Amino acid sequence: MAMDKNEAVDIRDRIFRSVAEKIVTACIIADEGGIIAETDAVAEEAERLGVLLESIAEEGTHVSAGDVVARFRGTPKKMAMAEEVMIGLMAKPSGIATATHDFVTKAGGRPQIVCGAWKKMPPQIKGSIRRAITAGGGSFRISSTPFVYLDKNYVEMLHGIRGCLEAASRLNGSEKVVQIKGRYSDIAREACEAARFGAAIIFIDTGIREDISRVSEALSGAGLRETVSIAFAGNIRPEDIAVLKSMDVDILDIGRAIVDAPLLDMRMEVVEMEEGTPE
Repeated sequence: MAMDKNEAVDIRDRIFRSVAEKIVTACIIADEGGIIAETDAVAEEAERLGVLLESIAEEGTHVSAGDVVARFRGTPKKMAMAEEVMIGLMAKPSGIATATHDFVTKAGGRPQIVCGAWKKMPPQIKGSIRRAITAGGGSFRISSTPFVYLDKNYVEMLHGIRGCLEAASRLNGSEKVVQIKGRYSDIAREACEAARFGAAIIFIDTGIREDISRVSEALSGAGLRETVSIAFAGNIRPEDIAVLKSMDVDILDIGRAIVDAPLLDMRMEVVEMEEGTPE
């Protein structure tokens, strides 16, 4: 908020003094095509600011450059305040939603696109990122059912894949997801060990495509392929999906390519100014 040197008076009160009683109508306009996210957050902020939100795109809507994302009314000061926060609430999440949608579209239903990298982000924005991933058609969870994720550190502290799964076997009703990286033996052997001791999802987190084929062939040869899902992660880009889609993999976990996606650029434009008060 802009304040004068005494930090007691909002400078905007002085700047807008001559038009303080007028009502401004403005629109947020997309400068590029993409998927809109966090519209509920914008609606809540409009209410908090005392701005009348006339319309806003539904969560997950695809917009093109030039499309109106939101239209709202208020006093000049309130509209200036709205510009400072309302675009920011949507722009970055909409970029994440757009990147997610790109991966989902390229995958065409299989493999499933998930993004667990939101867990590495600051707590204050985790919820926004999860909602953006959902708006883009992806999932922020590797399984839709209750599950326990046993990463490499769990495996290390519990003396290997078998020990880790045996410890987790006490948790009835939860699927077991095991991260494998070929640390303890050949990655194909690790996958078979995980399947034999109760893993529901085997998560190959190496970024090496050949590991998918090695794991798939080993599981199939041991008669274990039908008992598990195969997930894969590691620096996956949109251009990689065509090749990965042709491989025996059920889930792709996309990281930075989604959570580090550039914001969806948008701007606010004043379209009308009149006397009176918002309805």
